[in-house]
Amino acid sequence: MDTNDTPPQDTPERSSPWRQPVIWLVIALVAASVIGGITMIVIASNAGNDDAVADPVQRTAQVQTADLGPDAAARERNLSAIVRVDAELELVEVLPVEGDFDPAALLQLHLRHPVEAAEDVTLQLQPTELGWRTGTEVAGDHDWNVELGPVNGSWRLQGRLPAGQQAAHLQPALSAQ
Repeated sequence: MDTNDTPPQDTPERSSPWRQPVIWLVIALVAASVIGGITMIVIASNAGNDDAVADPVQRTAQVQTADLGPDAAARERNLSAIVRVDAELELVEVLPVEGDFDPAALLQLHLRHPVEAAEDVTLQLQPTELGWRTGTEVAGDHDWNVELGPVNGSWRLQGRLPAGQQAAHLQPALSAQ
């Protein structure tokens, strides 16, 4: 046999590692995790004070405690009310449903945006013959967490006003036992 008669041997071609899709997958996964981690750190550092409760809270270790005295006082007085928003007349009205309300007292109505604290609104309600009222325009394009109480904060009623709805029932956060 002649050496020229032997079939050529298959020698694998050497390709660059950068031409392998697995290398790019590994690099993309590492880059995505680094970018995601940096993004989470930036978001967490810009968040500020994002307490879900607007009340001042005391923190002991991992436990947060808030004063529930105003809620208990509203439950003891059996308070309940309806808050009504009239977009056409640009007014907000509170009508007592039951309980021992002082009809001459000024009331504060806190409308808290569920996400953006900068959008929160606090209204002073004046007594009327049927309840309390103030003239203002309230955005109806998102939900509101509603809190009602006197100026001195001795009791508190809470509720939720869904987007597009014109009225909400307010009651104590603590239920009767």
